[in-house]
Amino acid sequence: MSDALRIALVAIARPTFDVPLAQQVAQTVVTRLEAAGMELCATRDRLIMDAAAAAEVAATLAAQTFDLLLLLQASFADSTMAVELARIAAAQQLPVLLWALPEVRDGGRLRLNSLCGINLAGHAFSLNKLHFDFLLEEPESDVAIRNIEMWARAGHARRLLYGAKIGLVGQHPAGFETCAYDEADLSALLGVAVEALSLTDMLHAAAAASDDARRPFLERAAALAPNLGEMDGAAVRGTAGVHAALRAAADARQLRGMAVRCWPEFFTELGCAACGAMSVLSEDGCPASCEADVNGTVTLALLKALTGEAPFIADLVSIDAASDSGVLWHCGLAPASMADTAEGPIRATVHSNRRLPLLFEFALKPGRVTLARLHRTTLENGVEGYSLVVGGGTMVQAPPSFSGTSGVIQFDSPARAVFERMMRNGLEHHLCLTYGDCRAELRAFATLVGLPLIELT
Repeated sequence: MSDALRIALVAIARPTFDVPLAQQVAQTVVTRLEAAGMELCATRDRLIMDAAAAAEVAATLAAQTFDLLLLLQASFADSTMAVELARIAAAQQLPVLLWALPEVRDGGRLRLNSLCGINLAGHAFSLNKLHFDFLLEEPESDVAIRNIEMWARAGHARRLLYGAKIGLVGQHPAGFETCAYDEADLSALLGVAVEALSLTDMLHAAAAASDDARRPFLERAAALAPNLGEMDGAAVRGTAGVHAALRAAADARQLRGMAVRCWPEFFTELGCAACGAMSVLSEDGCPASCEADVNGTVTLALLKALTGEAPFIADLVSIDAASDSGVLWHCGLAPASMADTAEGPIRATVHSNRRLPLLFEFALKPGRVTLARLHRTTLENGVEGYSLVVGGGTMVQAPPSFSGTSGVIQFDSPARAVFERMMRNGLEHHLCLTYGDCRAELRAFATLVGLPLIELT
């Protein structure tokens, strides 16, 4: 992730306990968080010990941007200050983490009584319907750092998605109900807005793109695919115009993703594929999905916010019992950073069905991957709503299974069982993936915004 996670650290204490030890604990926590690359705001190592100080901090927090409120129970205190501070985070649906310190059993004074402090706070939070999680760890604990980072990433994603705009170019094809979405529910749940963009206008803008506007994509494509010269030049130039039009729209509207009706009009009206343009768009920070899949694009934006890496949307197209593996595939819009160059260079190619360029063909590189999908379904109460699909697996090194972009995956569960879960849960045909393991962050995000979970693997 390129952006530093921003932690609002507030150390709560009471003067009747061991204040010097509480201060030492707070200073150690500050050192550990900064060493882990986190940016601190709020009180850092200052101890907050009365209502007036808490009110001052609450006013400061209300005017600041942060990803996680970390309430360090440096010593015992009643729940009043914690509740006041937690309300600030709750108003923005940002996570709150209570941290208690273990007590040394030496037969002497109970110096901090930190555990009892978060017990009081946790009960008060529950009464006030304030979401929280908690730690009981030493200030030097690596477990604490990992949990803080997990919740901060979830909060960071929540903050980036709230108010985000997703561009929708055209409408999904007939029979692709998997790409349907509910704009009101997306807004209420995530604060995401869908901005409709005319497909006709986008096609006209692509066709009218100047040579100067097309040049950056053409130079990029030539650097990525050594065989670009084998492709039909007019069609490649057409895809360059598509990229110029999509990029201009994304920049002008500050979009966090684009859902594009990629067929049939780009083929029939412009004589080229949109896939290569969408690949570069995704690589450059605006993840794109084909077939006008808005929920898929929101999932891509979520993965991008969590990891900072370019994600990919794909179909599960093959299950092999003998190798216990599946194949995730799409025509050719995966970001180039996912390419396994050990299997050969990225190749320019044509669409497997429409036989027009420009697409990028390669096998996905080996490594740990996370799978996700914002899934629209009928919930247990009979109301239409959203849930979050989460899974994981490992991409294995293998030559391309099919033309386009594809990867052989060994899921964390048997491949046949994963397929059966997809079918029995009525999941959409598009899965989103990113490299690395961010399942814990996805689960934390789901808890934060109130999304039911579907465990795919």
